[in-house]
Amino acid sequence: MLTEIRIDGLGVISTATAQFHEGLTVLTGETGAGKTMVVTSLHLLSGARADAGRVRLGAARAVVEGRFTVEDVNDAARTEVGEVLEAAAAQADDDGSVIAIRTVGSDGRSRAHLGGRSVPASVLADFTAPLLTVHGQNDQLRLQRPEQQLGALDQFAGDTIGPLLRKYGVARRSWLDARSELLERTARSRELALEADRLQYALNEIDAVAPEPGEDKRILDEVRRLSDLDSLREAAATSHDALAGPADAPEDHSGALAALGLARARIESSDDPKLTALAPRLADAIAVVVDVTTELSSYLSDLPSDPGALDSLLTRQAELKGLTRKYASDVDGVIAWAEDARTRLGSLDVSEEALAKLSAEVDIAAERVSEAARKLTTARTKSAGKLASAVSAELGGLAMGKARLEVEVRPVPASPQDSAPLTVGGKELHAGPAGVDEVEFRLSAHSGAQSLPLSKSASGGELSRVMLALEVVLASSDHGATMVFDEVDAGVGGRAAVEIGRRLARLARTHQVIVVTHLPQVAAFADTHLVVDKSDDGKGKVNSGVRALTKDERVIELARMLAGLDDTETGRAHAEELLETAKAARLPATSGQA
Repeated sequence: MLTEIRIDGLGVISTATAQFHEGLTVLTGETGAGKTMVVTSLHLLSGARADAGRVRLGAARAVVEGRFTVEDVNDAARTEVGEVLEAAAAQADDDGSVIAIRTVGSDGRSRAHLGGRSVPASVLADFTAPLLTVHGQNDQLRLQRPEQQLGALDQFAGDTIGPLLRKYGVARRSWLDARSELLERTARSRELALEADRLQYALNEIDAVAPEPGEDKRILDEVRRLSDLDSLREAAATSHDALAGPADAPEDHSGALAALGLARARIESSDDPKLTALAPRLADAIAVVVDVTTELSSYLSDLPSDPGALDSLLTRQAELKGLTRKYASDVDGVIAWAEDARTRLGSLDVSEEALAKLSAEVDIAAERVSEAARKLTTARTKSAGKLASAVSAELGGLAMGKARLEVEVRPVPASPQDSAPLTVGGKELHAGPAGVDEVEFRLSAHSGAQSLPLSKSASGGELSRVMLALEVVLASSDHGATMVFDEVDAGVGGRAAVEIGRRLARLARTHQVIVVTHLPQVAAFADTHLVVDKSDDGKGKVNSGVRALTKDERVIELARMLAGLDDTETGRAHAEELLETAKAARLPATSGQA
């Protein structure tokens, strides 16, 4: 629900603030006072395109700020609004309300803010879509479009059509995916066959080498070792001979171990305590030399004795490099590439059997879509009669007693250029996102008149009344949203105006309704009456503001609307009578001021 709006620098409005309540709110005022700017501001909050020409002359920018609450809307709308706020990281105020701001510069640049966050204007549109519906002159013209009429029918029978439409959408998506895959495989069969051959050749090459994870790094380390084999063997053997002595050396040249053993024996045979005290240290030195000698022997025995070992490793390394040059930077990457290639190869079955199987799957999917479309059409056809009757009954109370609305549901034939025609009941139809149907509202303006499409049969006033009747009928399928009507009573008067006021009041029982009107018969039904005043500063500059009327002020305003009789007793008496008549005729108001 819209609770407050502030407008700065928009058209004739310098600064204006308006509070909105539940029920029916009307905005009145003299022609040119700025009522249209209030509707324009709501369009801007709905993400409409910014127009620099709307910025007040001399102002740097126009700013519109709206405060919304979501407690009174249905669960689906509340969820949708919550998702938009979460995605935009927007924050609600402490009272749970959310502030939306739209700024339009005199240079045409536009900025939008939602819940304290800067957002694209499209996010404002997503936020206000479930909360605010603005019906202006252009919005009434949209009612003539087939897609709008289809949407109205689906909304009217939402409990029945909604599940069928979702089921159709799922089936259609599966069918289109399978169909696209079949067409791609058929058209690219040769190309895919070549790709399959290339993948199979590569996998055969990799499997023939059979690389192991990390094998290239291990081989590199081993090759480096074997490349220095002679120098390593010479260093180890020389060190071993120096410690243990060469096998063919004389006994007195048997190496460090023999020398240490001789030194230890001589010291231990001495009677000098200082000399014999050195014996343990020599024993430790001998133990260390023995350990080193043993490790050197083991190292020498582990060195490859096969002179062809290095050649074998170099050959294996060349095989692995042949793979890494083609498929990845290392062996682990080659193994990963091969796994992906096997998966891809498994999906490239272009054999006749595979194509036949996929074609059968497409046929089954098409049957599912066709059946879902048929059920959707049946449900729409049944609901169309109910919608037509309900709207026609409402038109009867809007001074169009002999008028009848017809809602025609008909299939949309597939064009020759249709990329995905669907066979339903033996006919080739266009399978769009919303089904295979198109809906047309046809109006018979009076008894015996030929029914014609709204675009050809309805005048501006009749179109306004059809739209209002439709909104009243659809109101039962939705609750809590704000509806704004800009001169929905254009082209009507007398009893029809009273009935429009009555129906707006009825609509206000389930919605917040804001109406811009010139008719006192409509204004008399309001729960809250706002007036747009304009004043001249004496220097040729006009400013407008918005204020709520008291009961006495409301009588004066209605008297003014009754042919300018605001300053006469007759006019005021007529206005009071009109208020009493509306009070007696209308359904009980939800809330608001008298």
